[in-house]
Amino acid sequence: MLTMKRRTQGLLAIAAAAVLAPTVGFAQGMTETSRKVAGGGITVAGWSGTVDAREAASGSTVSDAQLATEGRGIKVTTGPAITYWNSANRATGNYTVKATFTEANYMGLNDHPHPYGIMIAGNDLGTPKASYLYCAAYGTGTFIVRGMGPAPFQMNGRGEANAAIHKAAGKGSSVTQEIAVSVKGDKVECAINGTVVGSYDRAALLAAGKLKSLDGVWGMRFGHNTEATVTGLGMTR
Repeated sequence: MLTMKRRTQGLLAIAAAAVLAPTVGFAQGMTETSRKVAGGGITVAGWSGTVDAREAASGSTVSDAQLATEGRGIKVTTGPAITYWNSANRATGNYTVKATFTEANYMGLNDHPHPYGIMIAGNDLGTPKASYLYCAAYGTGTFIVRGMGPAPFQMNGRGEANAAIHKAAGKGSSVTQEIAVSVKGDKVECAINGTVVGSYDRAALLAAGKLKSLDGVWGMRFGHNTEATVTGLGMTR
């Protein structure tokens, strides 16, 4: 009787594995690969960049994305997920870093949306000890606030929606977001299209394993396989 029970359990385990195997295979097949941008690299004087550690571990480099001048703005095409900065752009105390991001061909390089936005509080950038914070928007009407310290950390989980964030009409359409990140006393705020969508305590951001300081270099953050033009990038006090 015990032998029969063991046989039954074994058959059930095999059946379960057979059911699960296609599911696992499908999930793996859905993993998106970062494309390589032809003629990639940085051609704007004074700027640097670094790809995410996971992308770097897969062999991706800054040359697999492109940052170039376009009119009075900067055009970014990725490639791997990447953070860009100019070491001369450093802010201290209370400040706001703002820019307008235009994704002229929404999801033109992928079949689902990826974010782009403002990076602040950059310290030890380009090294394993790098720390920074960014607020980035999606053309779906959602945004994320995340950082590196040097391990990644999330301030609003996997993101959240806000009515102020513009939604693209559909794949191939144009969508524009004005994104601003401000340090104001004991708060850091992210505003998108003139509305504060997220506010975070200084103490929560400067906790162990997060940011070294809210003073630091500022720049831009782009998800992988994304293309957008950045205009009006600058810092005010």
